[in-house]
Amino acid sequence: MTEFFKYQGTGNDFIIMDDRETARLKTILTKEIIAGLCDRHFGIGADGLMLIQDHPELDFRMVYYNSDGRESTMCGNGGRCAVAFAQRAGIITDHTSFESIDGVHTASPGRDGNIILGMQPVLSVTPWTTGFILNTGSPHFIIFSDSIDSIDVNEEGARIRNNHHFEPAGINVNFVQYADDELYVRTYERGVERETLSCGTGIIASAICSAWKSDADKNSYPVRTRGGNLRVHFKRTGDTSWDDIRLEGPAVFVYSGTVGL
Repeated sequence: MTEFFKYQGTGNDFIIMDDRETARLKTILTKEIIAGLCDRHFGIGADGLMLIQDHPELDFRMVYYNSDGRESTMCGNGGRCAVAFAQRAGIITDHTSFESIDGVHTASPGRDGNIILGMQPVLSVTPWTTGFILNTGSPHFIIFSDSIDSIDVNEEGARIRNNHHFEPAGINVNFVQYADDELYVRTYERGVERETLSCGTGIIASAICSAWKSDADKNSYPVRTRGGNLRVHFKRTGDTSWDDIRLEGPAVFVYSGTVGL
């Protein structure tokens, strides 16, 4: 029996397992096992699974898998939840540096119990057909609309995600609405293959793309998702480049338990 911990960040939920002592879980967790654990009918249920491992120089290493069982790119909401787990487990106290698949991230406490997660720089934004492509640790396609609740996110998102242009890995698809100086974002996530309540890297991509498209002198956006509210901070460093990118939002412990692998 293996202990697990369930966390959520604005409704984006994750199974977290402590793999620090022996790193054995990385070797025994197959794609099929991970997908079974993330299954909402026959498993624990989650958008993804994370392993927390020892790191020789930093506080920990975060290994992230989508709910389809495949190891994936960076997850912003998952990163905040990994930090919240590390705090609860006594690995860190407040400020931290840890490694994910896209490099080193920092994090610190925010307002109202939120966690502020530092992200990698964004180096380009590329217009493509009806939207824009950029990478914020994971690849994202951005579409702007005046009414995203009128869009069938699962149908339209799947169509774009599976476009041959994005083969073989696919792309995450974000539908963005701007009103009253706030962004409202809905995301279809590859690897989950449906809309999730929130996507951290998608929210960052949406905020940066909004500032670039409008040529606004912006360095922060409040963002609303179906799972809750976050804020994105950034600094423009060139025509299509941004640095000092931070994602601020909640990371909440839900429950813990044991499961047979």
